[in-house]
Amino acid sequence: MKPIKVSKKIFWLATVLIILLLVNCDRYKKGQNWHKGNLHTHSLWSDGDDFPEMIIQWYKDHDYQFVALSDHNTIADSVFWYEIKDRDLKNQTLEKYQNRFGDWVETKIDSAKTLVRLKTFKEYRSKIEVLDSFLVIKSEEVTSSFENKPIHINVTNIKDEIDPIRGKSVLEVMQRTIDAVHEQRTRLNIPMFAHINHPNFGYGISTEDLKQLNGERFFELYNGHPAVNNEGDDTHIDTETMWDLINIHYYIEGKPLLFGIATDDSHNYHFYSSDNSNTGRGWVMVNSKKLDADHLISAMESGAFYASSGVFLKNLLANQNEIEITVDPEDGVRYEIIFMGYKKDAGEVVELKKVLGTSASYTYQKEDIFVRVKITSDAKKSNPIIEGETKKAWTQPILVE
Repeated sequence: MKPIKVSKKIFWLATVLIILLLVNCDRYKKGQNWHKGNLHTHSLWSDGDDFPEMIIQWYKDHDYQFVALSDHNTIADSVFWYEIKDRDLKNQTLEKYQNRFGDWVETKIDSAKTLVRLKTFKEYRSKIEVLDSFLVIKSEEVTSSFENKPIHINVTNIKDEIDPIRGKSVLEVMQRTIDAVHEQRTRLNIPMFAHINHPNFGYGISTEDLKQLNGERFFELYNGHPAVNNEGDDTHIDTETMWDLINIHYYIEGKPLLFGIATDDSHNYHFYSSDNSNTGRGWVMVNSKKLDADHLISAMESGAFYASSGVFLKNLLANQNEIEITVDPEDGVRYEIIFMGYKKDAGEVVELKKVLGTSASYTYQKEDIFVRVKITSDAKKSNPIIEGETKKAWTQPILVE
């Protein structure tokens, strides 16, 4: 497949979006309303090992304000009787479910097999969602491949299921999937967005593939599954470096910058270890006046959020002149606030300033084009996916040229 060329229409649309970002670069202001959420999670509707309500309740009990169950190629809107397996007996999955939700649980015996009806999205949302306090968002992980390369794309706030897309290259599969999301969003006039999942999973999606996409705004900078290779290897770059290279290319091509998301990609809910894909490893913090899908998506599309694998921020303030960061610290933990940026005519994103402490600011310089902030710490994660993993956070790139 030939590289997709950016038409004049797309170029000028991108230019308008960049101008809007410049006009509205006060994306983080005082009076911030941070909402914690995970946008990538799996249940028994696909390859997770627990019931939707149990998973959602975990997030609710652990101070999240929103969650999306993004099961593979389903939106949980049909009748599905799940057969209890040996794994579930070992995990006491049904027993735990019945103890927590009582008569809500529906079971039946068929040929000596125990079956449990999985609740639909509409049902489990109505059971657990709390207005202005805890939000459940409809989602799907559109799961496809090309020549055994995995291509997984989440769709947040989806309404109609999108079937796996086929194509003649990794790029074509991704582009056609993103186009299907945009078509549904336009047709239904409902905010929704796609994000590229774990590009280094099976090393299925390359930096060059992502550079050629049109209309994509989000990808997983951090994913908490132990098999996704966030750090890369001897022959593949890490996702953070990938992010910077893509955004340099997007800037040169006149496309809006790509934003980075952190997620759990959780599948395992009964045993916690570095070998399992568990809850609580990665999330987004969204600065939104209201806790509903419309406002959260609007905030994320403007870049008013940060990704975290354990670090929380008290304040994230930015205007046309500078960006200021204040960490919400843990006792006894050391933090480094690192301002990263792309300068005019440079070939890479470089470190602009580094401060040891819990607060720092950076004044934009004449040659700066876009700036983001990475916050590192020496606090070890309690359930890491790699040995010695520490807690971090990443702000979104701000176009300051």
